[in-house]
Amino acid sequence: DKKTASVRTFSDKDIAYLNEIADTIIPTTDTPGAKAAGVGAFMTVMVTDCYDATDQKIFFDGMNQINEASKKKFGKDFMDISADDRKALLTELDAEAKTYMANKKPEDPKHYFRLMKELTLLGYFTSEIGATQALRYVAVPGKYEGCIPYKKGDRAWAT
Repeated sequence: DKKTASVRTFSDKDIAYLNEIADTIIPTTDTPGAKAAGVGAFMTVMVTDCYDATDQKIFFDGMNQINEASKKKFGKDFMDISADDRKALLTELDAEAKTYMANKKPEDPKHYFRLMKELTLLGYFTSEIGATQALRYVAVPGKYEGCIPYKKGDRAWAT
């Protein structure tokens, strides 16, 4: 079906590139980051299997647009700039995406960085690392407790 057929396939280089984008969005801190959770590979499956041809094209074009923005701002490909420069670039793109999404008409396409950020968050927080190390996780929750004491700094619950 043309509506869901993949526009193109992802290479190992693409997965490594997406891992670096995702790891810039959710870096390693006191918990492993998005790259450790394999978010790049997750993104490729979601785009290939779940996105329609229009959103696939937006996503693939967006991969190129990030690289072009990096070349324009820093004179180098995204993969060749520092972690701080990556963060600065993606912060700008995030602000651009927020403005675009707030002002777009319903029929306008989504912003490519919005798609990447959504997939990064979904992939990370549904991964074993995200659910068990970044969030609090109980494999088999017990009874419902509607009010649990919260201490500043407590992680959110995955379950």
